[in-house]
Amino acid sequence: MNPISPSTRRQFLARSAAGLGLSAGALRSQLTLAAALNEGHPLAPKPTHFPPKAKNLIVFFMTGGMSHVDTFDHKPKLNTDAGKKHGASKIKASQYAFKRYGQSGRMVSELFANVGDVIDEFCLIHSSFNDSGGHSAATLGMHTGSITIPLPSLGSWVSQGLGTFNTNLPSFVVFAAKEPYNAYQCWDSNFLPGYHTGVRVIPGPDPIPNLTSPVASVSRRELERLMLRDLNEEHLKAHPNDVKLRTRMTNFNTAYGLMREAPEAFDTAGETDSTLKLYGIDRADRKSFGWQCLSARRLIERGVRVVELFDVGSNSNWDAHGDMETHRGLAKKIDQPIAALVKDLKQRGMLEDTLIVGCSEFGRTPWEDKNPKGRGHHAAVFTTFLAGGGATRGLSYGASDEYGARIAENPVHVNDFHATILHLLGLEHTRLTYRYSGRDFRLTNLGGNVIKEIAG
Repeated sequence: MNPISPSTRRQFLARSAAGLGLSAGALRSQLTLAAALNEGHPLAPKPTHFPPKAKNLIVFFMTGGMSHVDTFDHKPKLNTDAGKKHGASKIKASQYAFKRYGQSGRMVSELFANVGDVIDEFCLIHSSFNDSGGHSAATLGMHTGSITIPLPSLGSWVSQGLGTFNTNLPSFVVFAAKEPYNAYQCWDSNFLPGYHTGVRVIPGPDPIPNLTSPVASVSRRELERLMLRDLNEEHLKAHPNDVKLRTRMTNFNTAYGLMREAPEAFDTAGETDSTLKLYGIDRADRKSFGWQCLSARRLIERGVRVVELFDVGSNSNWDAHGDMETHRGLAKKIDQPIAALVKDLKQRGMLEDTLIVGCSEFGRTPWEDKNPKGRGHHAAVFTTFLAGGGATRGLSYGASDEYGARIAENPVHVNDFHATILHLLGLEHTRLTYRYSGRDFRLTNLGGNVIKEIAG
């Protein structure tokens, strides 16, 4: 890679100053940035297409298909018309109570009472839709924009477009205790350079295995690293266009940085009592969803660009064909931690430049499934959410019909959803492209419209 000229560095700093900001650890981030620019690091921060509203992204993915009509899209007619014929099935009432929260007075289910307390920070999209009603294809669609073939994930595209603030840590980190549908394809970089692939964290005592070096002497370890770096750099000079070689070198350097910085980033024991209580965890916790959300905040503070959290895997998830009561336990696991993260980021002044996104692969039917206690898959309309990062606070965008069965106004396709997320991060989705196999690919394929009411 050619070194970046002084004029290019000046242009970069002038164009991206708004996206950098100063906060805890800002000096370290600035020094890391300067070093990365001077050495031409492939993950060094890149200029945005226009001034961004958000500089970081946190994604919550509720695997299995969370019911919109039992959480954030209140439909009283489901209860008044319960039992009425609807095609080959019957309308199913919601067994969960709703009440109004916040100054916006929006109706939120008892399942998310803690999120209800901060609902004014949220933008709810009640007219989202996907192109598939199957778990695998729909999950792929929500992550890559494609329901047919694996393509680079949202997090990988953001890493490609923006780089990261701390090249000692991955640009994209994924918390996944269990594999979701499609497993690693949800965070894969595919044809993008491999250093944009999400690094999976498995909550527990050893979230990233093998971080401890077998070499006892720090000086010896450092000497070996420098010698290896020099050998790799000389080899790269002979193969300047070898993307895979550059990827391996970058991943080795990130692994070295992880060994130094990740243990501290994941060590939440030093947080205050009030912070731990906010997330509902104790000092020994290294596994709960609360710990994962707190760790996400700590990673963002330390310069990681994108963090995604999967609450469950491809089994025992939100796929409530048999009994909607299973939603209660799943919601209890994530309700307090998500609300805590919003409160924590806000009180630290980080919410304004951290975009939080939440979604499932689809919603659930307003009518009974084969088992009358459950609901089936429903991709025709469901609810997604955004908070912070410049998304319009207190907005309920779009609407479903009286049963939550069809879109009534302002449809939002997954391509529109992705285009809006990228816009808030300062990226024009039609310009974020990558040449591969003779054509220019992008996250939004040939579609996508930025929702101006949400992105401003």
